[in-house]
Amino acid sequence: MSIKKLGIRLLQMLIVLIGISFLTFLLTYMSPGDPVRNMFISTGIAPTESQIQEAREAMGFNDPFLVRYGRWIGGCLKGDFGESYTLDKPVVDLLLARLWPTLNLTLLSLVIMLIIAIPLGILSAVYRNKPIDLAVRGLTFFGVSLPNFWVGLLLILFFCVRLRWFNVVASSGSFQDMILPAVTLAIAMAAKYTRQVRTAVLEELSSDYVIGLRAKGIPEWKILWRNVLPNSFLPLITMLGISIGSLLGGTAVVEVIFSYPGLGSLAVSAITSCDYYLIQGYVLWVSVIYMVVNLIVDISYNYVDPRIRIRR
Repeated sequence: MSIKKLGIRLLQMLIVLIGISFLTFLLTYMSPGDPVRNMFISTGIAPTESQIQEAREAMGFNDPFLVRYGRWIGGCLKGDFGESYTLDKPVVDLLLARLWPTLNLTLLSLVIMLIIAIPLGILSAVYRNKPIDLAVRGLTFFGVSLPNFWVGLLLILFFCVRLRWFNVVASSGSFQDMILPAVTLAIAMAAKYTRQVRTAVLEELSSDYVIGLRAKGIPEWKILWRNVLPNSFLPLITMLGISIGSLLGGTAVVEVIFSYPGLGSLAVSAITSCDYYLIQGYVLWVSVIYMVVNLIVDISYNYVDPRIRIRR
């Protein structure tokens, strides 16, 4: 990617972020609930109406919408996303503290997914329409249909309640506590990626260059490992980037079920307590993650596939 195109992409990202920040602030501004009242309640204080009005005035909640938005976005540009009403901590500190557990969970779930999806997808493609292919396709169809919350509850019931191999509450964020949430996330992803690997490998196996290599007498396993698989994995890079962005944004349902201390559970807590600054900071954070990951994926294509670099 040239410097000019990179600059255009960065400018587009900035424009999108400004739009997202405005819409997020507008939606929280229009949403029901009183963050000031919730702030008092979280400290165990039953406030009077005069106390609420004084706090609203002191915190700037009585200012016009554009004034409040300008003050918030100005702070964001300086790295200050505001302070959580309920947790009484800077939003940046809360997000950073939850980033590492979510990052660890993301990496573990992706590793488990790839270990499952790549071999099954290759086997399914190589033995097309044979019993192993039919079995893999049936399993992936079943896996895609399973909702994450149901899989998580089944894993808790079997491995935590009956076998007692893991803790029901994974609030410590240790490696052992990450296993069940990671497996829960990996099951649905593995089913989807297995299908994509199968499709990509089948498409490459039917290509003209593969027919030519076979005509030269090159063994099938050499064609598969040296030519088919490297070309098959190129389309999966984009999907993998989207999955990484989604997981780093926090998978709220799974994190809440396992009480995992990640970004998703933090977002749910912020929504239930009407913690507006925390909600706004989380949405902006997730947006940045998605765009940065997509930019990295686009840049990586230039190095993974030389044909794209030549066309550009």
